[in-house]
Amino acid sequence: MQGWLPEDHLAYFISDIADQLDLSEITARYEQERRGGAPYNPRMMVKVLLYGYCIGVSSSRRMAQRLHEDIAFRVQAANNAPDFRTISDFRKDHLAALSGLFLQVLMLCSQAGLVKLGHVVLDSTKVRANASKHKAMSYKRMKEREGQLAAEVAELLRHAQEVDEEEDHRYGRDKGERVAGGVVLPGGSAGARSGRPWRRWKPRPRPRRKQPRQRARRILECRMTRPSATSPTRSPASCPLLAARTSSKPTIVRRNCRAVVDHEHKVIVATRATDVASDKG
Repeated sequence: MQGWLPEDHLAYFISDIADQLDLSEITARYEQERRGGAPYNPRMMVKVLLYGYCIGVSSSRRMAQRLHEDIAFRVQAANNAPDFRTISDFRKDHLAALSGLFLQVLMLCSQAGLVKLGHVVLDSTKVRANASKHKAMSYKRMKEREGQLAAEVAELLRHAQEVDEEEDHRYGRDKGERVAGGVVLPGGSAGARSGRPWRRWKPRPRPRRKQPRQRARRILECRMTRPSATSPTRSPASCPLLAARTSSKPTIVRRNCRAVVDHEHKVIVATRATDVASDKG
């Protein structure tokens, strides 16, 4: 199969790098498995993931598809074809170990003279976050909302109790009732005795509420500054995303993704996703 690709193909480079990585943290888990060995070779799975990420394929489903259609993927997997769930579970099960491979790659680059660390360059880009900017709220707002929901639940239960008591008074406490067409009928009614099927009840369509207009002056309660660890009024979990009020798009919820690059060989030596908008710090 290796004759199907050019000698300088990226797949061979990724395969050679993966063969030199220390995967003991991953393989140790399967060595302690009493039910048998790993369903697929862990090093082969690492090669598939690394090659997919290098060419911009991050979806486990797309990787599984490429393992049938793409020659380079088939070479990396030695013609194996794990399904997308196997690929996804492998990544989730070994997320910490896979993250540690980044350091090993940097060490290999350093040994090859590709990382000098004399002059580095930092740059960042804003990436849209998978979250609603209208539903982000502070810890204080969460507590207030919790009280509102509790009141609504109490009102619902109170109303249900009143309805039960009213029906017990009307039909008797020990008599079961039939419901048809949204109307409570006493047991043994004529319709039930005759065996006629009840006409299917169709609920009225509820009118759709108009969405309120979003006002320009409404901004998120999450600010650019990091929440204080000791502040009881704002939780870091409630403000994990960048709500930076930049000059172009003031209310876009997003992350600030940074990369530090070695100036001479353009090797990425550090990455970070943060909720701080500015890179000055």
